[in-house]
Amino acid sequence: MFRRAGSSLAPHLRRLQHSKASARSTLRAAYPGAVLSSGVLAAYILWYTNTHTVHNDAASPIALGKAKQAGPSLIAGGDVGEVEGLRSVVWGSNRSNTLTPDELEVIRTPSVAGWLDGVALRDLALHRDHAACVDARGDVYQWGSGYAGADSDKRLKPTLTLREKNIVQLKLTNGRLYALSASGKVYSLASEAAKQELRPGAPTPSSDSWWGTGWFWGEDETVDFVEVTPNAHLKWGEKFISIEAGNDHVLGVTSEGRTFAHPVNKNANAYGQLGFRKFEIPDPTIHNLPNGKSHHIEVELIPKSIADPYAKSSRGIRPSTGPATSDTLASIDDTNIRFCPHFYEIPVLKGVDVAQVAAGGRSSFVRTRGGRVLAWGANEYGQLGLGSNVVLDTITVPTEVVLWKSATSRGTTTCLDIAAGGDLTAFTVERNDQSSPPTVDLLMCGNGQWGGLGGNTFSNAQGAPLRAKNVSGLLEYSDTTKSLQPIPPHAITISPTGHVLLTLNTSSDVNVGGRDLVVWGKNYESELGNGKKSSVPVPTTLETPEGGRFMLRRRKAVVKDLHGKVWKRDVNVEQRAVVGFGSSAVYWKISER
Repeated sequence: MFRRAGSSLAPHLRRLQHSKASARSTLRAAYPGAVLSSGVLAAYILWYTNTHTVHNDAASPIALGKAKQAGPSLIAGGDVGEVEGLRSVVWGSNRSNTLTPDELEVIRTPSVAGWLDGVALRDLALHRDHAACVDARGDVYQWGSGYAGADSDKRLKPTLTLREKNIVQLKLTNGRLYALSASGKVYSLASEAAKQELRPGAPTPSSDSWWGTGWFWGEDETVDFVEVTPNAHLKWGEKFISIEAGNDHVLGVTSEGRTFAHPVNKNANAYGQLGFRKFEIPDPTIHNLPNGKSHHIEVELIPKSIADPYAKSSRGIRPSTGPATSDTLASIDDTNIRFCPHFYEIPVLKGVDVAQVAAGGRSSFVRTRGGRVLAWGANEYGQLGLGSNVVLDTITVPTEVVLWKSATSRGTTTCLDIAAGGDLTAFTVERNDQSSPPTVDLLMCGNGQWGGLGGNTFSNAQGAPLRAKNVSGLLEYSDTTKSLQPIPPHAITISPTGHVLLTLNTSSDVNVGGRDLVVWGKNYESELGNGKKSSVPVPTTLETPEGGRFMLRRRKAVVKDLHGKVWKRDVNVEQRAVVGFGSSAVYWKISER
C-alpha cells in the first residue's frame, strides 16, 4: 500500500521540484547579489550555531573593556608563541577595585582581567582595599581604592612605586607593603599613595647602589620607602629567602635557616606572635644626629594574656585597675614605615634549622628541615593545631605541633608544607608506612565556621588537625616507577576571610593535563568562582562554564611587562592561584625551571 501511495505521489513531487528549480533560476537571474548574500548568511548562521552554545541560564555579555566571561580557551591560553595567549582570570569581591579597575562590585565566575593580557608576573598579592604585583622586570606596582584614595587616575590602573630593586616576593598588611629582593633585602612601603610622598628636606633614596648611575641620570626614587634590616649580623653570603606577613607582624627566614620577626605596629605582639617582647625603635624626639644616625629606645610589647590576665574574668574577681600602659609607646606613631626598621631574630629559635615560615592573621609557624612544626600566637580557634587538650587562647613560646597522632605507630609523619591565613591553618604531611605506599594528607585546623576545614563540617574551633576530604591520601599509578605514587598538593593558599584554593598535582605532565584547582570554604562574595554564594565545606574541583575541569598549566611564552613592552621570549611560565579578602585570582607566574 505504501509503495503504491509513493508511486502515485511521484509525478507531483517531480513537478514541485521543477517549480522550485525554476524559481531559483528566476531569482538568480533577477537578483544575483541577493542570492549570494542569503547563501553567506545561511552559512554564517550554521557556523555560529555549531560553535556557540547558548545556555538557558547564560549571563548577559559584559561590555567590551570590562571583565569577560572566561571559558576553557581563555584559561588555557592560545598559541605558545602568542603574547595574547597569557590571560589571567579573577573572581569574587571587587568593591575596592583590587581585581579589575572596572566598576564591578562582585565577579561571580572566573573572568578575564584585561589589564594582565600577555603579562606574566613574579608575584601578585591581594588585600582588603589595596593590591600589588611584581612584573617581569622586578618592579612593584600598586593599585586599589585603598591605595589611590581620592586620586581616581591611580585607582584605574596599577602605579609603579618601587623600581629597579629586582623584587621577587610581596606581602601585604593593613597599612604596609613588604617586598623581598633577589639579593635578600626587604623593603617597606606605605599602602596609601598619599603616605608615599617624600618627606620635605629628606634625602631622596637612590634607585641604584652608590656605584650605580642613578645619581648621574637623575633616576632617584619618587616614593618614600625604607629597608628593613636584621638587627643581628648575617654570615657571609647569608640572606633572606622568604617572608610571610600576618595582620600586624612579618616573619622572615634566611638561607642559613635563621628565623626573624618584625613588628608592623603596636599590635604586633598582642598574642605573642612575635616570639619576643623587647626590641628597639628610633626615638622620634631626637633628630639631626651626625652621619644621619638616629637614637634608639627600647620598648616592650606585652601580650594581652600577660598584661591583663583577668580580661575575660567576671567583674567580681577582675581588679579595679587595668594593666599599665607604656607612656613611651603611647606617644609614638606606629603608622609610619619607620616605626621599626629592623628584623629581630627570635631568641628561642636560635640554633633551630628552619626551612619555612608561615603566618596566620595573629599566629606564627616554622617548619624545620627535618619536617617538624613549631607554632605560637593566637589559639582561641585552635589554629595552632596543638590539640583539643590545649585550651589556652594565647601561646607565647614556640611549641611543637604533633602531626602523627592519627598515624600508625609503625610509620613516620613528615611535614612538607604549611599554609596559614586568618584563623585557618593547613599542614601538608607525608605518611610513610612500611606495609603500604606512602601517602600525602592535608590536615586543617582553626576556625571552620564557613567550611574551611574541608571535613564536610561547620565548626568554629578545631584544635586537633583534621584530615581534609577529597585531597588527602590520593594515589595514582606511575608508568615510570611501575608503582603507586601519592598525589600531593602543588600549592595551597588560604584567605584571611576563610576560603581556600588548592592546586592538586593530578598530572605529572601539566603541559598536557594540567593541575586541578580545588576550592572550598566561605563563598559569600562568590570567591569560590562557582557562581553561587553558599559556602562549600568539602574540597570541590572548580569547573569552567562549559562543565570542564578548571586546569592550571605551564608553558613557554612571550612575556610583556606592565608597560606593554616585550620583556623576553620563550619564558617558562605557569598559572598560580592567589586569594585576598573575599577575592581570588589565577595569574601567570614566571617559573624558575
